[in-house]
Amino acid sequence: MAQAQEFEKVLSDSDTNVAAFEDHGVSVLKRIQHFLHSTPAAVPLIVLILSIAIFGIAIGGRFFSSYTLTLILQQIAIVGILGAAQTLVILTAGIDLSIGVIMVFSAVVMGNCAVTYGLPTPIAVAIGLGVGTLCGLLNGALVAYMKLPPFIVTLGTWNIVMATNFIYSANQTIRDADVAAQAPLLHLFGVNFKVGTAVLTLGVIAMVVLVLVLWYVLNHTAWGRHVYAVGDDPEAAKLSGIQTKKVLMAVYALAGLIAAFAAWVSIGRNGSISPSAAVTDYNLQAITATVIGGISLFGGRGSILGTLFGAMIVGVVSMGLNMLGADPQWKVLLTGMLIIGAVGIDQWIRKVSG
Repeated sequence: MAQAQEFEKVLSDSDTNVAAFEDHGVSVLKRIQHFLHSTPAAVPLIVLILSIAIFGIAIGGRFFSSYTLTLILQQIAIVGILGAAQTLVILTAGIDLSIGVIMVFSAVVMGNCAVTYGLPTPIAVAIGLGVGTLCGLLNGALVAYMKLPPFIVTLGTWNIVMATNFIYSANQTIRDADVAAQAPLLHLFGVNFKVGTAVLTLGVIAMVVLVLVLWYVLNHTAWGRHVYAVGDDPEAAKLSGIQTKKVLMAVYALAGLIAAFAAWVSIGRNGSISPSAAVTDYNLQAITATVIGGISLFGGRGSILGTLFGAMIVGVVSMGLNMLGADPQWKVLLTGMLIIGAVGIDQWIRKVSG
């Protein structure tokens, strides 16, 4: 009888230990999940570090050279800036499919004003920035006041801006030599300089500064908190006194302005100004960087620093595969896997946090 009681006690203690272990496991999982929820840039940063380490091991020391790493930054400058614009819109639970063509159209306007019409370059740049801002305001007005879905609105304006770009430019490319001779200021962000053995451009510096400024605005100003609130729950935001329409208008207008700024950077990067660049899916690349960077497509959650890390991840993967001589389709495959993985992690974080 005593042996039976002792055996039952052992079983009971074993069940208690298992339950405690399971509770501990759940507790650890919840702590990890809450950390990721409160630090949304952590996942893309970890993925970026792992990507650099993996390609560094596979390729060797030349991948870790300052030249290679800064070349990656040069290649992602345009996408990083567009990703910052896209981040603002997605944080409000919207999306802007027109950002890429707004950038190209703004570049075409800047180039024609400076080279074809002979206007002073600062005025040409200002006109181009104004065009991008007006395109963004159009998107914002249709979304905020007409209550139209952002996807449909920006799909429509994508077509409108694309057609306007080709009609206005007559599909004529402005040559690099003409830009350099008549409007050298348009090449400003292509100027490079050395820091030791690293080669940086002003375009890279502009991208980093822009992201840091937007990070501060989104995290340390009332307007930034309003952007997150509108994306998280627009009705609750409205009830709390936030003017949601004005917030949306400002977000889309700022996104258009940033896209136009990316146009200036792209001229410095590419040299010539081609209306046909509109067919390059800059917008898809920007969305990719934003999603991989941990910005929730449902709005209200994410860090713009994550977008920068997301753009860098794509750049590292692309450079690493090129240096390995791999088929370019591997980049497409890995990018698709990263996008699905990022969305899956976002869903998991939201589910457990809720």
